[in-house]
Amino acid sequence: MTGPLKTLADVEKLTFDWLDWYNNRRLHSALGNMPPEEYERNYYAETNGPINVEAANKTAA
Repeated sequence: MTGPLKTLADVEKLTFDWLDWYNNRRLHSALGNMPPEEYERNYYAETNGPINVEAANKTAA
């Protein structure tokens, strides 16, 4: 975004975009220059096996 932020929606969009980058796409040197999201996905794949998306989205009955 270029120019001043004029509305609360502008601030929210900019904040959301930064948080998305920081939590999902930035390269983190402590993680071997891997994005945090990828590192977490690899960690759980190694410790728990492949993630079953349907099972992960079900709630306990």
